[in-house]
Amino acid sequence: MSNQKIDNQAADNIRALSISMVEKANSGHPGGPMGGADFIHVLYSEFLRFDPNNPEWMWRDRFFLDPGHLSAMLYAQLHLVGNYSKEDISNFRQWGSVTPGHPEVDHKRGVENTSGPLGQGHAMGAGAALAGKFLQAKFGDWTDHTIYAFISDGGIQEEISQGIGRIAGYLGLSNLVMFFDSNDVQLSTYTKEVTAEDTGKKYEAWGWNVVEIDGHEHDAIRKALTDAKAQTERPTLIIGKTIMGKGCVDADGNPYEGYSELHGKPIGGTGADYNKTLEALGADVNDPFAVYPEVADFYKTILEKKSKEAAEHNELEKSWRASNAELAAKLDLFLSGDIPAIDFSTIPQKSNVASRDASASVLAYLAENVENIIVSSADLANSDKTDGFLKKSKAFGPHSFDANFLHAGVAEFSMAAMANGMALHGGVIPVVGTFFIFSDYQKPAYRLSALMELPVIYLWTHDAFRVGEDGPTHQPIEQEAQLRLLEKLKNHTGERSLLALRPADAAETTVAWEMALKNKKTPTGLIFSRQGIKDLPSAGSRFDDALQAKKGAYLVKSSADAKVTLVANGSEVATLVEAAELLEKDGVSVNIVSVISEGLFRDQDAAYQAEILGDLPKFGLTAGLPVTLEGLVGAGGKVFGLEHFGYSAPAGVLDEQFGYTGPKVYEQVKAFIK
Repeated sequence: MSNQKIDNQAADNIRALSISMVEKANSGHPGGPMGGADFIHVLYSEFLRFDPNNPEWMWRDRFFLDPGHLSAMLYAQLHLVGNYSKEDISNFRQWGSVTPGHPEVDHKRGVENTSGPLGQGHAMGAGAALAGKFLQAKFGDWTDHTIYAFISDGGIQEEISQGIGRIAGYLGLSNLVMFFDSNDVQLSTYTKEVTAEDTGKKYEAWGWNVVEIDGHEHDAIRKALTDAKAQTERPTLIIGKTIMGKGCVDADGNPYEGYSELHGKPIGGTGADYNKTLEALGADVNDPFAVYPEVADFYKTILEKKSKEAAEHNELEKSWRASNAELAAKLDLFLSGDIPAIDFSTIPQKSNVASRDASASVLAYLAENVENIIVSSADLANSDKTDGFLKKSKAFGPHSFDANFLHAGVAEFSMAAMANGMALHGGVIPVVGTFFIFSDYQKPAYRLSALMELPVIYLWTHDAFRVGEDGPTHQPIEQEAQLRLLEKLKNHTGERSLLALRPADAAETTVAWEMALKNKKTPTGLIFSRQGIKDLPSAGSRFDDALQAKKGAYLVKSSADAKVTLVANGSEVATLVEAAELLEKDGVSVNIVSVISEGLFRDQDAAYQAEILGDLPKFGLTAGLPVTLEGLVGAGGKVFGLEHFGYSAPAGVLDEQFGYTGPKVYEQVKAFIK
C-alpha cells in the first residue's frame, strides 16, 4: 500500500537534488527534472525491476531517457538507489565527474543510454524492446522484461518520433512503455506557439495504447503503469501533464511554476528563489545534497525488496538452464557478443561481382549460421542486397518476433537509432542497410554509435557516382571523407571511434564482413559498390591475399623496379590494375596498394606502414573527394578524385567523362611521374 507522505518526500528530494546540482554547477536544466520527479520515483520504487547488487543484470527492466537535459533527475534518482555518491552528484557537469551534463551510457551506474540529441533516446528504447522480444521468442517467457522510456515535447517534435511511433505500433512492442512529460514549455517558448497537434490521437493511429494522466498524481501514475504492464498487444504512451519547475517558489514563498525560463538555467537566475524553494521542498539549505532521513530509510527497504526479486528470478533462470543445457549455451553465446566459429574462406563467391552482391553471399551464409543477427533495411532490401539474408530468414511482423529481419520502411535514422538500442540491450548483432548517400540521414545515430562504442554494423551500398542515371541526389561524393573523419576521432577508450571498410572485390568483401562481425569495440561501416568489379589478381588464393586487409592496407601488386606506388580502395583498385597493365607496356612498373581502412592501417606499426607505402612517389585514385586519400599519398603525391557533384547518365559514361577508366588513369599517372 502506498504511503503518500513518503512518496511526496521522495519526489521533493529528487527536485531538491536536481536544482542543487544545476545551481552549484551554474549550468543545466532544473525545470524538467522537477516536473518529472513524481513519475521517476514511482517507476523506480515500485515498477522497475533491477538488481541493486548487479546493475548490469541482463534481465533488468531498462529506463531509456530521451531528453538528456533532464540528467539531474536521473542522477538524483540513481543516487537514491545507491548508484551515485553524494560527491558524484555535487560534481555535476565538472571535469572528471561521472555526472556529465547529458547522460553517457554507464551500465554499472544504471545509465542505459547516452542521450542529448532529442528523439534518439526513445528510439534506442524501441530497439531494446525489439531485442527483448527477440530473446523472449528464442528462450521463453522467463526472459521477459520491460523497457521504459521518458520523452519530452522536444523528442515528440523531432521527426524521428514519427518513425519510432510507426514501427513500435506496427510490431506491437507491448514491452515498451513511454512516459511523455507534457509540460507545455519549451526551451525558448511555449508549445502552443509551436504545435497544435493531438499527440494522443497520433499515437493511437499508430496502434499504441494511450492514456493521459496528471503527471504529479501518484495513484494515477501507478494505475497507468499497472495497465501498461498488462498490455500484451500494444506499446503504451502515458501522457503525463506536468508543470515545468514544479515546486519552485519566489522570494516571498509564493508558487513560481510553469515558466519557460525555468527550463534551461539555474533557478537562482529566474523569478524563483533557490533557498526558498529548497525550504519549500523540505531540504536543508546548508546541506542541499542530503537525502532526507525518511527517504533514505524508505529506499533501503525498496532495495531489499528489489534484491529479493532479482534473486528469485535468478533461481528461475538457474532452473531453466538445468533443463535446457543446449539453449543455455546458445544464450551465453548470444550474450557474449561473439559469433560461432566460421571458416569465412568457405563462403562461396562468384567472380567479378559488385561488392553488394558479394555481401549478399556472405549474408545468405550468416542467415543460416549466426542466429542472433538482426538485419534491418530502409525499404531497399532488393537493392542494398540485404535480401541475401532475408531470403534465408524471416521478417518481423505484428506480434511475430521469432524472426531476424526488420523491414523498417523509409526510415534510415529511426532504424539506425533502434540498432543502437539493440546493441545497448545486448544479445543481438544489429545490421542496418541503406544506400551510402542516405548515410547522411543516419549521421546523428552513427555518431552516437561511435560515442557509445557500440558494435552496430552499417551496410551502405551504391558507394559512388556510378549509381549513374539516378543522378547527383543519389551519388555519394563527400560521404566517405565524412566516415574517415570518424576513423581519426578517438572515443573515450582511446580507440578510433569507427571502422570504415570499403572492399576492393568479392574476397575483400568476405574479409570485411569477418572484420565487422569480430569488431566488438566500435561500430563498423561497410561500403559496397552497385556495379561489378573485376577480381584483383592473385598468384595463389585471392581470399588468402585479401586476409591482409585486416591490417587496413596491403600490396596487391609489387615490383622490385617500381617507379610509382598507386593507392586506392573499393572499385578504384581494379581500375588501377587496368592502368598498370598499360603502364607496364610502356616499361613503367608499379606497386598497387589496396587500403580498405586508413584508420586501421595507421594502427599498424611504423615498419609495416613504411613497407606498404614505401618511399616512391604515390598516386591515389578515389571516386570521392581527394581528401579521402591525401593523408596516404603525402605532400609530394597526387590524388585524382571527384571535386564536384555527379550527373545523371549511365555509369560507364560517367567513368569515361570523369576520367575513371584504365586508359584515362594511365594518362594521369604518366603525367604525374613525368
